[in-house]
Amino acid sequence: MTNGKTDQAKGTANKAAGKVKEAAGKATGSTKTEAKGKAQQAKGELQKGKGEAKEALKK
Repeated sequence: MTNGKTDQAKGTANKAAGKVKEAAGKATGSTKTEAKGKAQQAKGELQKGKGEAKEALKK
C-alpha cells in the first residue's frame, strides 16, 4: 500500500503529464490526444486527493 506522500507525488506527475498531452493534442489537432490528456489530469487530481486524505488521517 502506498503512503499519502507517494500518492500526492504520483498525482502531481499525472497532472503534469496530462497537461503536456492535452497541449500536444491541441497543437496537432488531435482531439483524441487532447481528451487523453484531460483524463490523465483528472486521474492525477483524484490520486493527489487520495494522498492528501491519507496524510490527513495520520494526524
